[in-house]
Amino acid sequence: MHRGIRGLPTLGVNIDHIATIRQARRTVEPDPVAAAVLAELAGADGITVHLREDRRHIQERDVRLLRQTVRTHLNLEMAATDEMLATALDIKPDYVTLVPEKREEVTTEGGLDIVSQTARIGGIVDKLQSAGIPVSLFIDAETAQIESSVKIQAKFIELHTGKYAEAGDETSRDRELASLIAGCEQAMKVGLRINAGHGLTYWNVYPVACLPGMEELNIGHTIVSRAALVGMERAVREMKQAICRQLSA
Repeated sequence: MHRGIRGLPTLGVNIDHIATIRQARRTVEPDPVAAAVLAELAGADGITVHLREDRRHIQERDVRLLRQTVRTHLNLEMAATDEMLATALDIKPDYVTLVPEKREEVTTEGGLDIVSQTARIGGIVDKLQSAGIPVSLFIDAETAQIESSVKIQAKFIELHTGKYAEAGDETSRDRELASLIAGCEQAMKVGLRINAGHGLTYWNVYPVACLPGMEELNIGHTIVSRAALVGMERAVREMKQAICRQLSA
């Protein structure tokens, strides 16, 4: 991963919700692998999938096929469990992002709490990175979480942008953006590489793209929603444009 044109971050396209549509009927379409091909053709810099414990969307077979077909890089989001560790060590994605996971949640609700699980998560990070799989930790932009991420020697953090995305007014949005800026500055000082994601859309992505040190944005739901209307290639191209400049209302 590296910063893209004009020093702005690259785009990782999360294709989970292509599989959500497929699993609604438990059929064979739409195919996440085909979606990944179209996303890459349109300029996606990486493909992200979350293999959840309950297998609500992406299936293990999808990840294995994507490992064989993705030409950019494959980011596997997963819970910090022994089952998922074994799966990742077998499939060997280009990197792993450890995320919190609860069966009852609709989508990931917040960042991973590294502080309270340093030993356990640190052990998983060590096993993955010893196998040549860099690890990113999906965390809130909090000082203690960043310090703990350094302690367990993760290569990346992915800052949770949900609070920024859900802010209901400009004052709240500015406050959350300031928190993300502070998190980026702290991470850069201690040598962590920085990604971000969650809740980002065509209309709110640009300020996050401009955060100091930001390398890649992982974005899914808004792209898949747009793709349902205009096609995957156009949806990805428009997100690349939104990252580089603010779109007109």
